[in-house]
Amino acid sequence: MTFNIVVTTPRLAAAGMDLLKSSDCNAIFTSTPDRDEELIGILNREPIDAIISRTMRLSGTAIRSCPTLKVISRHGIGVNHIDVATATQRGIPVLTTPGANSHAVAELTIGLLLAVARSIPCHDNAIRSGNWDRTLAGRQLSGRTLGIVGLGVIGRLVAKAAIGLGMRVVAYRGSPGTELEALSVTMLSSLDELLQQSDVLSPHCPLDDKTLGMIGRREIGLLPRGAIVINTSRGALVDESALIEALRDGRLFGAGLDTFITEPLPREHVLNTIPNVVMIPHMGASTDTALNLTAHSVVANALRYLRGEPIDPAICVNPSTLNVPT
Repeated sequence: MTFNIVVTTPRLAAAGMDLLKSSDCNAIFTSTPDRDEELIGILNREPIDAIISRTMRLSGTAIRSCPTLKVISRHGIGVNHIDVATATQRGIPVLTTPGANSHAVAELTIGLLLAVARSIPCHDNAIRSGNWDRTLAGRQLSGRTLGIVGLGVIGRLVAKAAIGLGMRVVAYRGSPGTELEALSVTMLSSLDELLQQSDVLSPHCPLDDKTLGMIGRREIGLLPRGAIVINTSRGALVDESALIEALRDGRLFGAGLDTFITEPLPREHVLNTIPNVVMIPHMGASTDTALNLTAHSVVANALRYLRGEPIDPAICVNPSTLNVPT
């Protein structure tokens, strides 16, 4: 059977493209990754069976505009840009691809940490400007404490790498087990307790009503003076105004950011004027390996549901739509 699938981006990695072609799907790609008006137009005029969702907003209006829509398959795990409530009302499962890009995000987390701690971008820019300045000392990570909020797959990978650098790792809101014991991660009972011990803070948790702005002015004030904040999860987990204030007044040594409240980051944004911030344009999952794994998984998930094959409720954010025990 041929399925009509719309992909909310101009392209997918090769593994996803190959699976679409070999499965005889009619794939429709949007010309941009951010104009939802184009998507709504496609959904209005085409009998679409599935949406492969990347970063484009998927509103309730878009979901309701297509009576044939059966499944939404997310390229990644974050679903803040998808109106899950409307999808659930329509009985449409929203599937994710957990694990496919975990190593990529974890590696970038450590990369940002090293870049901030050793002021790598500043040194690079100085040399390119003809300034051979060796007076700016970096921050050694060995012997310092990394605090991880949310100890899922990515958090555990970051913990393992940090321990390899000689760091002590503490975590909050994880589930202790043999793997955690082997990693020597110290589980703490409160966020405040974690913050007070963290020379480096790295949140790895989903964005929801409970975590929105969870790292605000008070929380940043609990960090040891000279701490580093890394965010490769969701921009809105951290209060940007409080972060900027702490960076400017010297309370924080620096920050490494892959995600922001407003994306793309406006050219006039104050973060662009702060030298002790290293910024990446939401590229945590963008490696060749991760993009291929995720592209294959996102297509496979959609096809599996459309063909009536069993779906693991763990990859569905609204498992009640699967009509199976959760």
